[in-house]
Amino acid sequence: MERLGRKSILWGPAVPKPLITGLNALTGFGVLLLLWYILSHTITPRVPDPLRTLEVFWELLINPFYDNGPNDKGIGLQLWFSLQRVFLGFAVGALIAVPVGIVVGSSEALRSVLNPVIQVLRPVSPLAWFPVGLAAFQASEPAAVFVIAITSLWPTLINTALGVGSIPQDYRNVARVFAFTPWTYLTRVVLPHSLPYVFTGFRLGMGIAWMVIVAAEMLAGGTGVGFFVWDSYNSGQLEYVMAGILFIGFVGWGLDALLGGLVRRFSHG
Repeated sequence: MERLGRKSILWGPAVPKPLITGLNALTGFGVLLLLWYILSHTITPRVPDPLRTLEVFWELLINPFYDNGPNDKGIGLQLWFSLQRVFLGFAVGALIAVPVGIVVGSSEALRSVLNPVIQVLRPVSPLAWFPVGLAAFQASEPAAVFVIAITSLWPTLINTALGVGSIPQDYRNVARVFAFTPWTYLTRVVLPHSLPYVFTGFRLGMGIAWMVIVAAEMLAGGTGVGFFVWDSYNSGQLEYVMAGILFIGFVGWGLDALLGGLVRRFSHG
């Protein structure tokens, strides 16, 4: 009893984990803002400091859906246009990556044939793919979707192949003993075992897609958060550029948290 009492006196009541997580996040943001403030007043004086940027961020946030014409739209509309392109391109990439990943993961011979091709295409910059999309589709909108699809599918393909390739031999033997049909083997063995890997690929692919959309919209122009950032820079409004970067970061954080929850759900389910 004395020992327990000392422990409670030394350590006190347990601190809720969400509170610790929130305090850690606030500490991280505080350090970032402090460094940003110091750099903007010393080494990079042309970059707006956090106070001015946060003022513009709030101005954009309180009226996010105004529409005054092609080149003057609220940040909410710009983010909506970008998210539409991201989800469409990501969905196209996933529809290609998952089946190919299953096939590649199921065959060691095929994996040895396709792996060099994947490793060559995977690191190609989205800026290099954009002219290919323009040549193929003759329009910037489908070209942007193409770029997102072709750059975001690789993590899903690789992780799906890894998941399928790591199915234990015992599972394969049981399926063989019970004479599973290909469909039964796919739905009862391959997919349940591979889902955590697939959703990890989704999470990584979505992060890439969200980064790529900014570059694609800078080249395509018209609408979207990438266009907003580039147009603000051309107008000399760097505080809007920095505010746009914050919006991009927070939306990306939200997307990653959403898919991270799915990864944890299927990893433990």
